[in-house]
Amino acid sequence: MSSALTIARRELAGYFATPLAYVFIIVYLFLTGIFTFYVGNFFERGEADLVPFFDFLPWLYLFLIPAIAMRLWAEERKAGTIELLLTLPVPLWAAIVGKFMAAWAFTAIALALTFPLWITVNYLGEPDNGVILAGYIGALLMAGAYLAIGSCLSAATRNQVVAFVLTVVVCFLFTASGAPMVLDAVAWAPQAVVDTVASFSFLTHFNGIVAGVIEMKDIVFFATLIVAALAANAIVIDMKKAS
Repeated sequence: MSSALTIARRELAGYFATPLAYVFIIVYLFLTGIFTFYVGNFFERGEADLVPFFDFLPWLYLFLIPAIAMRLWAEERKAGTIELLLTLPVPLWAAIVGKFMAAWAFTAIALALTFPLWITVNYLGEPDNGVILAGYIGALLMAGAYLAIGSCLSAATRNQVVAFVLTVVVCFLFTASGAPMVLDAVAWAPQAVVDTVASFSFLTHFNGIVAGVIEMKDIVFFATLIVAALAANAIVIDMKKAS
């Protein structure tokens, strides 16, 4: 595990070695503010909570998280440094987990910097801070799932743009499968089929947590998806190395 942590620290430091990390965080904070206060009609609703913020977050993640994930392995392959990385005396799983942890930590920093929104709703009213905290936990878990999928797809190509597009498409399928429009489209099917489609959706599990109910099934869903995607990541890299 020490090898994974060493790689994670190196990768996380690398994010802040260029202006791109700061630009990403500024854009992320700007968009969350716009969606929360203006698009989400925060003031018109007359309620002191962060429901608008969490409502738009999955769709905001759909484009911002792939932008982080696309460089994880595609950049290494394009630059030819992946061979050097894989020849280091560290297990493959440590490199995969280390890179993932760095990206997840960077996303967590960006998410934590939205704390002024939390302060604002407490200044304007008396929100249920337990529910808001649960929402942040759900947001972090969902970000991990997006990143794990993006990491796996980034390993499959040396082109970052291709990795970005593939990640957006796959994550969109996972997100939209729980949207009312999709569920209405399959309403003709047996209820078991509808429930199965909904169970694969980020929205289904995220909305449950945002409502303030942190159930084990939701945590297991995101954790299982992260582990499965990282395992697939290892298989892809192993196949590329063998070829």
